[in-house]
Amino acid sequence: MRGGEDPFLKIGESNDRTIQGESDVVWSLKDINFEIEQGTAVGIIGRNGAGKSTLLKILSQVTTPTTGSIKVKGRIASLLEVGTGFHPELSGRENIFLNGAILGMKKREIKSRFDEIVAFSGVERYIDTPVKRYSSGMYVRLAFAVAAHLESEILIVDEVLAVGDSEFQKKCLGKMNDVSKTQGRTVLFVSHSMDSVLRLCNHAILLKNGTVQTYGRTDKVVNHYLQSDFGSTGAKKWDLANAPGDDVVRLLEVFAHGPDLEKEDNLDITQPVGITMKYMVLKDGAVFTHGINLFNNQGVNILNSHDITSEIRVHKRNRDTYTSTVWLPGNFLSEGVIIVGVAIFTQEPFYIHFQELDAIAFNVFDKINGDSARGNYAGGFPGIVRPILTWQTSIYETNDKESIT
Repeated sequence: MRGGEDPFLKIGESNDRTIQGESDVVWSLKDINFEIEQGTAVGIIGRNGAGKSTLLKILSQVTTPTTGSIKVKGRIASLLEVGTGFHPELSGRENIFLNGAILGMKKREIKSRFDEIVAFSGVERYIDTPVKRYSSGMYVRLAFAVAAHLESEILIVDEVLAVGDSEFQKKCLGKMNDVSKTQGRTVLFVSHSMDSVLRLCNHAILLKNGTVQTYGRTDKVVNHYLQSDFGSTGAKKWDLANAPGDDVVRLLEVFAHGPDLEKEDNLDITQPVGITMKYMVLKDGAVFTHGINLFNNQGVNILNSHDITSEIRVHKRNRDTYTSTVWLPGNFLSEGVIIVGVAIFTQEPFYIHFQELDAIAFNVFDKINGDSARGNYAGGFPGIVRPILTWQTSIYETNDKESIT
């Protein structure tokens, strides 16, 4: 895809979405230029608002670029948003044949894959029901099954798979892996899950503020993304007008700290780590609890924790500003960048008031002075967590009391 000259932004002018610019025009994408070879699985990553979904819409020819052009060789099957691609008044069966016809397939070709599509989607019971009556999960299951099984040279999938359950997400990733590596089809995959991108894609594109930051091997691009965007962001604040949340509660601040409660970007592996969120309750009578997600610098989900211990979680709140802190024990996390997601949600009925998956990050370091799990060993020490475990050693005695030393 090649981008043309920008008539609004001067060379060197920032395209940063977080600052007020002189112009009212903000380019979703700017000066994009890359090529993807056939059979490559490419992950497209970046923060919210980086331009990922816009790029997929342009490549899918759903949106026309303001300037520049794209060149595509082969048929494209896209899964971009819940609600696109299917006619709501038609049944699941009719939409399968409609999508196949749009791709230029003959009726007999679609029929030969029909049973496989329905079986993969798991919506056989409702295949003759208008899709407007489907739940979002059912819709995505059928839409992905159609996109992955009908004949197309290029499969484009946005973060929409997050709507499905974890079992189906795993099933979809397996299918995309098969489509790319076995069938030689090109896959473009947008996801905030670095673990999924690393497992599925052999190349990745990092977008930031609508521009390509880097394009190359997935592990290197993911590491660049995590190190550059999360290298030293142990604290983050929002003003109330732009704070994540709803009319019940809004997030004002998140920060990492040690036992002294001082905000830190770099934390000693042997000391407890606190993660504190500051938030404002806007409506009297709200009942909710808190949660965190931790990821390492490879995008692997280290742990999730829901607050099931604090007393306030079961009581109605008054309008006020609160802080909630979760403590991680010393000698638990391994060395490296730890990315923190935070959330506040109502449990019954379940409702998420906000979820910031990449709120902050901090670095865990080991002084290697003998009081961590590595002892005095200075070599590489892999692992997601690094607890000090209890070991016991004794002399083994046989039944006839003969000692083995």
